[in-house]
Amino acid sequence: MAFIKPFKAVRPKKELAEQVAALPYDVMNTEEAVAMAAGNKVSFLHISRPEIDLPQGTDVHSEEVYVKGRENLESFLAQGVLVQDESEQYYVYRQKMGGITQTGLVVCAGVDDYQTGTIKKHELTRADKEEDRVRHIDVLNANDEPVFYTYRNNPEITRTIEQVTKGEPVYDFTTDDRVSHALWTIADRALIDSLTRSFAAIPTLYVADGHHRSAAASRVRDLRKNANAKHTGSEEYNYFLTVIFPDNEMTIMPYNRVVKDLNGRTVAEYMARVAERFEVTPVSGPVNPGERHLFGMFLAGKWYELVPREDSFAETDPVASMDVSILQDNLLNPVLGVRNPRTDQRIHFVGGIRGVEELERVVNSGEYEVAFSLFPTSIEELMSLADVDKIMPPKSTWFEPKLRSGLFIHMLD
Repeated sequence: MAFIKPFKAVRPKKELAEQVAALPYDVMNTEEAVAMAAGNKVSFLHISRPEIDLPQGTDVHSEEVYVKGRENLESFLAQGVLVQDESEQYYVYRQKMGGITQTGLVVCAGVDDYQTGTIKKHELTRADKEEDRVRHIDVLNANDEPVFYTYRNNPEITRTIEQVTKGEPVYDFTTDDRVSHALWTIADRALIDSLTRSFAAIPTLYVADGHHRSAAASRVRDLRKNANAKHTGSEEYNYFLTVIFPDNEMTIMPYNRVVKDLNGRTVAEYMARVAERFEVTPVSGPVNPGERHLFGMFLAGKWYELVPREDSFAETDPVASMDVSILQDNLLNPVLGVRNPRTDQRIHFVGGIRGVEELERVVNSGEYEVAFSLFPTSIEELMSLADVDKIMPPKSTWFEPKLRSGLFIHMLD
């Protein structure tokens, strides 16, 4: 059973919500965060990317950065930019991007569920990124950015949420990227209890996006538990901020790849090696794969379609038959020498929201030599693999739209 609980969110004044809301911390670098927050003193980036308020060149993992985040949160609270709700509530968060609409329930999930496997993972975490989030959350004393979870659609939950969204939202605005955001509060105790019971009947939640934040929340709970002689298990640090969406509303885009060089090979040598494992067909324009086991490749100003040869992977293996695995096992590793895509600095990953035009741009710029476009992993693939405790290759999924940060925060005490 999945345990969820309401909480007293810290959130923006209604008139400031649009100014406060910011993209997640991990979809930008420091320079981009500085530009995004320019002229906006209430941007949530002052809390999620606090190095923007410190001297240029400050190590983003230095203690002063984490402390500055806490100072900025306290300042936003003192100024009334952010205000904490007086009662524990659930919240409904809806996003619309083009023809995509996703409506999720904002809750606190339990660390116990994460540690016992009721919350299923599908990716490994990197130690450095996990440690960064542990320090950020612990010093901030808050989960400031939500984890993105999914579950197999439940009609009863859908009906309850639809009932809530018939009312007037407390926030309703559209950001510069043409994504609309609306938030409703659920303060009615009967509705809260109904939703809690409905989720208690759901056997599994799945991490869609936010493995590092989930792992960090777990570690912070253990740190605080070990330091608290009077620990009861009901303290706020036992729970963490989550938005849970039904699987039928989730949109996964491809997570494309670019590589800096051809691993010491000429173009002709490289193409000969690729042809050993793939059928290679030159095409006249960009390749947006429309089905599994079809890849696009951009090299030396030209696009190619790649279809893996039948003996290059095992269709019966749920991990090896993923497109990200086929590309890794048959080309990136043996031909380009990218043995560990989690750590190799020669490979870069490009979210599908940027389109294949971004692949052309970075290759034509000379920064990278070859690019690959992929068909997106399906949500059913994700859940099926997680159900049997399999781990996907890194950077297998790119979810859109991204949750905005700053619209709800969970304090740890």
